[in-house]
Amino acid sequence: MAPYRCGGVITSKTLSTPVKSLASCNIKPRSVILDTNALMIPCQFGVDVFSELERLGYHELLVPEEVVKELNKLYAHVKGKDRTAASVALSLLDRCDIIEAKGNPDDVIIKMAEERDAAVVTNDIELKKRLKEKKIPVIHLRQKKRLTVG
Repeated sequence: MAPYRCGGVITSKTLSTPVKSLASCNIKPRSVILDTNALMIPCQFGVDVFSELERLGYHELLVPEEVVKELNKLYAHVKGKDRTAASVALSLLDRCDIIEAKGNPDDVIIKMAEERDAAVVTNDIELKKRLKEKKIPVIHLRQKKRLTVG
């Protein structure tokens, strides 16, 4: 795909698109909400969820406060690979916007997705069912190699 000019910044699908250039073109950055297991994917499967989300066109990464609490509980109460994955997930939070929200994590994620017109990254089967019922885009791990919408 040939590069195109947008607000003085040359971009293409293969280049990283800064959010500033999207704003200068009056394009709203696409938002995505990450749940607990989405943040654990890098450690568990070696997939860089951030570059995958960028590849899919998502630039605003949101994490509900309840997900952070879940990760802290996992880190405090589990051992082995799950504890390591929770630790790595907690270290990745600085790349996301933490959104204050109280309640059941799945309910909070659904409410945020509806309010913000956002997609959700999850591999949780029950949450995926609920999101699909509400016609909220779901991004999930496919073949333990990449993220896909659907």
